[in-house]
Amino acid sequence: MPYIPLKRKEDLGHSPYEMKFRGQRKEEEVLMTVINISSESVVTKEINDVEELRSYKDSGSITWLNIDGLHDEKLMTNVAEIFHIPSDIMSDVMDPQLRAQVEEFDEGLFISVKMLEFNEKSGQIVVDNISILVMNNMLISFQEKQGDVFDPVRDRIRKHTARFINSGVDYLAFALLDVIIDNYIYILGVYGEKVETFEEKITLSVDKRTLRIINVFKHELNNLRRDIKPAKEMILSLVKLDTDYISEENQTHYKELQDNINQATEMLDYYREVLYDSLDVYHSSMSTKLNDIMALLTVYSVVFIPLTFIVGVYGMNFDHMPELHTRNGYFVVWGIMIVIALAMLWYFKRKKWF
Repeated sequence: MPYIPLKRKEDLGHSPYEMKFRGQRKEEEVLMTVINISSESVVTKEINDVEELRSYKDSGSITWLNIDGLHDEKLMTNVAEIFHIPSDIMSDVMDPQLRAQVEEFDEGLFISVKMLEFNEKSGQIVVDNISILVMNNMLISFQEKQGDVFDPVRDRIRKHTARFINSGVDYLAFALLDVIIDNYIYILGVYGEKVETFEEKITLSVDKRTLRIINVFKHELNNLRRDIKPAKEMILSLVKLDTDYISEENQTHYKELQDNINQATEMLDYYREVLYDSLDVYHSSMSTKLNDIMALLTVYSVVFIPLTFIVGVYGMNFDHMPELHTRNGYFVVWGIMIVIALAMLWYFKRKKWF
């Protein structure tokens, strides 16, 4: 399940302009990959020396630079120098705890959002903070570690190269954000199926395990909410942003992002309501179960009150008790007690008290 990032003590008090990595190192080496999109071909190349990036800055073609690993402060400083990225923007890039946001700067547009990936084998959600810089003919994405959800976009680039060339870098940024939000919806759908299946079972079995499962689902959906709600605010700000780095032709696509993130948040709210309803059903069922038990115990207690009275009377140690000397008195008392018990049980059953 998603982890909750905590601010480390050593990060307190640092200047927002200081290019310092403020997260947990997840990669041994930084991996830089360039996808250069031109009318002739789509070339994917791994970059080993940061100086190689200078040739892509003003190449005229659409270039996507993806950097996996944020811990190399010297490399990040060099990247910032090559592409004229302000220190406050690069400082935000190097902070994985950053809340989803969008900000325009002189050379481009900065977007930060949480990328969620569902691990099919473990059933866990992997959280990665991703930063996207949209500049003239250049898109740079920064990730904490290798592995992402962007393979469908890479395939689309190879199959529909002309679309990306004609639509520009801002369309590429839209495609990346669209995949991220689609994964939100997919993950919510996975959890939604579990929640709805569990909702059907809760009426059949109510025990402590049921409460534990409800709390686990609540915790997981609250973690999702912590990452998805800020993304909705970011998308809304992005759609409203008046910037030269998003063309009028692509504004329609960004409005589609708003529709998709609204769908994700509506699904999130719906499943959280289902869980809270399930919790109410659990408490109601437990209360009903407890009341049934108490009613049953009360019935049996009431049945034994007259029987206890009879036994108590004939258990007294007086010498002159005529019934004690009756030849069949023992059996008579037993008969009377059985008749009383059966009569009371019949009466309670008729009244539907148990």
